[in-house]
Amino acid sequence: MYRGLPKCCRLGLCVGGVYAMFLIWAIAQERLSVPFESIDGTPPAKFKSALIMSTCQSAFSALAALLYISIRRQPGVSFSQAIGLEPPAPTPAAAQTNGHAKSNGHAKSNGDVKSNGHASPSPNTMYSTWTRPLMRRFLQTSVFIVAAAPFGFASLQYISYPAMVLGKSCKLVPVMLMNVLLYRRRFAPYKYLVVGMVTLGISLFMHFGGGSGKKHGGGSGAGARPPHANLIGLSYLLINLALDGAVNASQDEIFARFKGLNGQQMMLWMNTFGAAVNLLLAVLPLPYIPVIHPSDGGQSELASVIAFVRTHPGVLKPLAQFALTGALGQLFIFETLQHFGSLTLVTITLTRKMFTMLLSVFMYDHKLTPGQWAGAGVVFAGISVEAYVKRKEVHTKRVIQEKEKASIKQL
Repeated sequence: MYRGLPKCCRLGLCVGGVYAMFLIWAIAQERLSVPFESIDGTPPAKFKSALIMSTCQSAFSALAALLYISIRRQPGVSFSQAIGLEPPAPTPAAAQTNGHAKSNGHAKSNGDVKSNGHASPSPNTMYSTWTRPLMRRFLQTSVFIVAAAPFGFASLQYISYPAMVLGKSCKLVPVMLMNVLLYRRRFAPYKYLVVGMVTLGISLFMHFGGGSGKKHGGGSGAGARPPHANLIGLSYLLINLALDGAVNASQDEIFARFKGLNGQQMMLWMNTFGAAVNLLLAVLPLPYIPVIHPSDGGQSELASVIAFVRTHPGVLKPLAQFALTGALGQLFIFETLQHFGSLTLVTITLTRKMFTMLLSVFMYDHKLTPGQWAGAGVVFAGISVEAYVKRKEVHTKRVIQEKEKASIKQL
């Protein structure tokens, strides 16, 4: 996305893009969780279709990724390679190192011999070793995303938006947990320390929150809150976090297994599969399913949403903002994921959420208790530990590389 830039500058641009797009995205998401005025005289009503929200965002995101890939496609790269349907071509250096095409007397007579001196894989072989397993992984990850979205949106019916933001800030925990459970990965000891500090800080913030966030009351809005509303909302949020952790772990696994795949290719296919799955669910006349399919039994989700939009047209603007900013934000998300990994990405999104809350405190004169300030301090301390260790690791690698270069020059 930003070729030729130092790594620190690339990270800075990714952070700025994520912050800008997802601050607007968060405003639109919160607006979609409160009642909309009707034009036919009926009482205000809420937009309840997380399925259509996900469909719109996935469709916009897939289109944004396709446009980005098309614009950035390099000369000599086929469209199939550009969108990830074929493995990337070997670099010229690799071809010269591995190949003997010029010296191989059979090179001209064998139409399947490439510049690297090896027969190019047949379409069937490539499909079975690259395309089919890659598409299967994308479909699996898309299903996790489709399943997670309704639970996150449904939690807003029971808890406040600030409470949901704080809860999702603990995403570091399920990301690491799912990496360990699904793919048997291990992390450096300091990462467990960071996760522990972040979890402790968020827990303190929520525990000492008292009545903060009541202005943004969750979904209870126009009516009495059901019994155990907080417990229901937090349960939905925990399911959402667990599925989000599976998504991030699966994304790391895809990048580890399919070398040469880039973030925009992942964004294209995950959102293409996600839009297809969401749209299929939206047009089917499914029975009433709590959280997943809140429309009346026997009626498709799409039909219910069209009827809602006709009487509540005000929903269109925040829905378009939600989809567009989510799509643009994902370009930065996948760039970050490709070059810096899911834990760095989660750290960026975590700081964005914390800065958003602090900005809200100063702009709207919210009062934080000493316990909440302590919790925020612990969170930022944990993030600082990770930043310090990573900076030290980068410095150590540079020193080793400089020593290796000096040794080669002496030889």
